[in-house]
Amino acid sequence: MSDRVVVRFAPSPTGRLHLGNVRAALFNYLFARKAGGKFMLRLDDTDTERSTEEFAHGIETDLAWLGLHHDIFARQSDRIADYEAAAERLKASGHLYPCYETAEELDRKRKRQLAQKKPPVYDRAALALGGEERRALEASGRRPHWRFRLEAEQTAFDDLIQGHIAIDARSLSDPVLIREDGRFLYTLPSVVDDIDFAISHVIRGADHITNTGVQIQIARALGAVPPAYAHYSLLQGPDGRPLSKREDAAFSLVALRGEGYEPMAINSLLARLGTSDAVEPRLTLGELAAGFDISHFGRADIRFDPADLDKVNAALLHMLPYEAVMGRLASAKCDLGSAFWDAVKPNLVRFADVAIWARVVEGPVEPVIEDGEFATEAAAMLPPEPWGMETWGLWTEALKGRTGRKGKALFMPLRLALTGLDHGPELKNLLPLIGRNRAEARLRGLTL
Repeated sequence: MSDRVVVRFAPSPTGRLHLGNVRAALFNYLFARKAGGKFMLRLDDTDTERSTEEFAHGIETDLAWLGLHHDIFARQSDRIADYEAAAERLKASGHLYPCYETAEELDRKRKRQLAQKKPPVYDRAALALGGEERRALEASGRRPHWRFRLEAEQTAFDDLIQGHIAIDARSLSDPVLIREDGRFLYTLPSVVDDIDFAISHVIRGADHITNTGVQIQIARALGAVPPAYAHYSLLQGPDGRPLSKREDAAFSLVALRGEGYEPMAINSLLARLGTSDAVEPRLTLGELAAGFDISHFGRADIRFDPADLDKVNAALLHMLPYEAVMGRLASAKCDLGSAFWDAVKPNLVRFADVAIWARVVEGPVEPVIEDGEFATEAAAMLPPEPWGMETWGLWTEALKGRTGRKGKALFMPLRLALTGLDHGPELKNLLPLIGRNRAEARLRGLTL
């Protein structure tokens, strides 16, 4: 693949990013990085009624948190003059024509077509209007919306995921590109931007496949060669519905960040979900890009299971060396050294869980004493310090010989007394961190 690869992520700033649209950003970023190309962030903010600066800033913040830094940036609201120039070219070539039907009139047409069991395709009645008729309509207060005249053809392209696709333009209505008030809809600005920024590949969801047939025709009408396309399957929520900005706030990046998920856990899961490749955590985007292959994605929609993210998040934390988390441990007031991190990280699902085990080590812990006589005997048999990883084995072996206890009957009462919990890191690693004074006090039922 050459260095002319330029891809774009083009969200509309009408809400915060969720896992579904983050996949578009991630796939484009990894595709560009693997090819040595460029990644563009383009804010499709021509919807002035719903686009806000708050959402625009939120999108940039979310992408930066994931590490998806762009090489090129643009806002469509800054490029209106370019879209107007393209529209004039399409009008001059006869590809863009004015229509005067109201929304109510179009709705009645559609209903009649459906009642007659015909496809609800625009009948191009506006093309039959003469100059006098158009002037009379405008004199009455009507303003035209502008439609692109589709060629009656099979618009075909070879999709990098879906394979060969042909869109029958005869089954489509000529798309409206400009509203009555002069505002541009999504389609024309998108095509113009792809041309002007030399976008080589458009990687997006399969719900855009029909749009692609239209956009290819518009690009050709503007004298451009369309980019290559890859349409990946859609990500559904746990309930089987497509994810939505407004209905699935729990799966927004801001929510997931607040819940303590690692950005590379999210990246690692999304980069493999929907492929036959094993989902394994990667510590850097470079590693993830090296193994990324757009052709590995299947065509069937996939369902997101939060449990999968928990697994990847835990596995990633288990990989991290102490040096990688020193600053975070210090910020959480949990930096008890490398031995502590190595002892507790196999039990972490979220990084914030580290505070639980720091408290277990330093206290105060309210011990759970199941058998006071056994706990007192265990306290009396604690060996002198210094303690190391062998201390737990030597101590419990001696207790086993003295009391006859073994297995769970031996180990669980000790865990409950020492930590106040029935689960946790291996006590051979934790006991030296707790230390003899705290261990003896807890075995004797003291909160320390």
